[in-house]
Amino acid sequence: MPKVFISYRQKNSAELERVRAFAMRLLARGIEVVLDQFYLSENPGGPPDGWLKWSSDQALTAERVLIVGRKGWFQCFDGKQPPGTGLGAACEAGDLRHRIDTAAGVNEDIRIVLFDAVDAANVSVHIARYHCFKVDTEFEAIVKWSGGRLPTSITGVPPKTSIPNNLPRLQPFFGRERELARIREALDPENRTWGALIDGPGGMGKTSLAVRAAYDCKPGQFDRIIFVSVKDREMDDDGVRKLTGVIIPGFLEMLNEIARELGLADIQKAAEDQRIRLLLDALRSGQTLLILDNLESLEKTDRDQIFNFVKRLPQGCKALLTSRRRIGSASEELILEQLDQEAALAILNDLARHSGLLARTSESERITLYDQTAGKPLLLRWVAGQLGRGSCRTISDALDFLRACPADNDPLEFIFGDLVQEFTVQETQVLSALTYFKFPATIADIAVLAEVSEQVCQPALHSLANRSLVVPNQEEVSFALVPMVADFLRRARPEVIAETGNRLEKRAYALIVENGYENHFGFPVLDAAWPTIAPALPLYLVGPNERLQVICSALVDFLDFTGRWDEWLSLQLRSEQEAVAAGDYYDAGWRAHDAGWVNFRRRQADEALSCADRAMLHWQQSKADGHEFAAGLQLRGRVQYLKEDYAAAAATCRESLNLFRKVSSGSENTTTLLNNLGGAERHLGNWEAAEGHFREALEVASALRYARGVATSTSNLAILAYDRQDWFLAERLAREALPLCEALGRQELIARNYRCLAAALAKMGRRREALTYAEQALDIFTRLGVVNNIERTNIVLRECES
Repeated sequence: MPKVFISYRQKNSAELERVRAFAMRLLARGIEVVLDQFYLSENPGGPPDGWLKWSSDQALTAERVLIVGRKGWFQCFDGKQPPGTGLGAACEAGDLRHRIDTAAGVNEDIRIVLFDAVDAANVSVHIARYHCFKVDTEFEAIVKWSGGRLPTSITGVPPKTSIPNNLPRLQPFFGRERELARIREALDPENRTWGALIDGPGGMGKTSLAVRAAYDCKPGQFDRIIFVSVKDREMDDDGVRKLTGVIIPGFLEMLNEIARELGLADIQKAAEDQRIRLLLDALRSGQTLLILDNLESLEKTDRDQIFNFVKRLPQGCKALLTSRRRIGSASEELILEQLDQEAALAILNDLARHSGLLARTSESERITLYDQTAGKPLLLRWVAGQLGRGSCRTISDALDFLRACPADNDPLEFIFGDLVQEFTVQETQVLSALTYFKFPATIADIAVLAEVSEQVCQPALHSLANRSLVVPNQEEVSFALVPMVADFLRRARPEVIAETGNRLEKRAYALIVENGYENHFGFPVLDAAWPTIAPALPLYLVGPNERLQVICSALVDFLDFTGRWDEWLSLQLRSEQEAVAAGDYYDAGWRAHDAGWVNFRRRQADEALSCADRAMLHWQQSKADGHEFAAGLQLRGRVQYLKEDYAAAAATCRESLNLFRKVSSGSENTTTLLNNLGGAERHLGNWEAAEGHFREALEVASALRYARGVATSTSNLAILAYDRQDWFLAERLAREALPLCEALGRQELIARNYRCLAAALAKMGRRREALTYAEQALDIFTRLGVVNNIERTNIVLRECES
């Protein structure tokens, strides 16, 4: 299988998703794609040696490389990007430039792809001779260059066959090359099997596949093709239609229909126990292909008889069965899985020829439709068919309508309704648990939430995957629920979903309260359980305000220390809104205050100041005491620090410190403010004063046994020693601070000590030793996204490498 590495640099989440969608299209064509997003989804902790080494390894060793040509990437290639930015792309670009230079300027295994034509103007002059594939118009050329599979089955021309048949007319058919190949093998006269069972949930295109395979049969392969369906209803754009006049309700009636198609209507007059023998005898005189469709509509005894009948077909005769339920052994079974993305887009392109609104949709919108419907052709066609009906003007409108459609036009009920009744207790529990996970979850995490053992959970997941209800990753170690299945389950089994939600909330609440707040020894417990805690947060946001505020307070340090700043900020802002709505201005103030600290960590001064102002207003309304206003002043002081107004920051810190001392002279807040004040004095060059504040903070923290204060104060003293060019003292203090910070798990503080230690060692000529610490610091700061710290760490890294 060809292997292609995609090198890119994105500016925002939309570009990130665009690259992922492009990679998914390549995967659908049989190309093995190496992409950082794919790696991260399967390895949540990231590469063991860090992203920079991973990026370099891929760029140097990948068989083929596709460069997503954007201005930012070419800046990295030319070494013109802003300092400290685009680190991964810069690493990849440098290594690819080396490969190009080594190949005398032209490397046939490297190409550029352009998402937008305007990007052609940004191509670096050093690789201007390289052909740039335009994704919109040259995707097939990209697939061919990458060694992928060309779409041999994609055609809008209705198939025909010269073999006498009663086949239904087939809609334009796309994709399913692999499945068609397996059916061709099963129908080969040299193959001893009776044929194949096409198994899968409703809406996957089982009937279309069987009929298409029949149309593909070569002249002379069969004398006749007979199609018999037990389908009693169909789904179109208007809803479910009952079929009348063509229903074959049972096994014997199906035999009668086959006899009529063979011109042997008298067989149906024979005794029931004779009909099978007579029909098999009649089939011996020729080569007949039977297509027996929608067998799930039959009773189990009838399904079993059908299976026994086709197993006894004479040599030269074959059968294709379609069913939502399993029949017989797995050896003849062909499980129809998700339609690949390329074929789904081809279906939508074909439908767009007759729909102006669909024709105006973008490829990204169509890919969203594909993802939401899990590639089920029936849902694709139904959603597209809603455009222009009622208030549906966009794909997003139609998907919203699908989630809340009326009973008489509900394709989810049509597809999944009968399956719900057949779920085992364990399968129901597993599915209910999966409705709460936004991202693929491991078997262990699903088992915890479903309250079943992993030994029970795993086969249940595999069974559900076989029915295309859950989607496993390639190694089948993590699973995600098809979005539309989740929507349907919430409607069809609300009591089970609610029960699972209650269990999730209670379990997560207990873990958070027990291991949160400043219980740093409990943070590893929260970290390990986070995949099953995070799904509970949306439930708290719509629950009682009092419980929500407890959760927020308990998670502040954990989310801060472990670098989950996106989740920290989102939770605080949403909880601030909920507190205001409940008239709880006291807690609203703390939520705004904590959101301000996230912005401070990210050096977003204006956003942090806005949060501080809101906190003060909330506290004024709640008539809070001096402690809260001192906290607000402290945050404002940090904003002044960010803006490099160190004199003002020092003055504000003193004012806040005086307020806190009035409340409690030896409090933990005193330690924090002394460190803040020392930091301002350090930047003002008042090193003696800075050291005095840091040491006082250390004394207070030690007396209180305040681990966070001790670690922070020791770290600040190490940095101050480095400023004073006392390299040996800086090394000693940084080494002393590191285990304290690691015990807390505060990632930013760990990285600061790594950098300080690396810088001090480099100054003493111990560069090889220093390099390891600099790389570790850079890895943490890159993950946290703190730009100024990344820039400063890069300077240290370059000194270590020189």
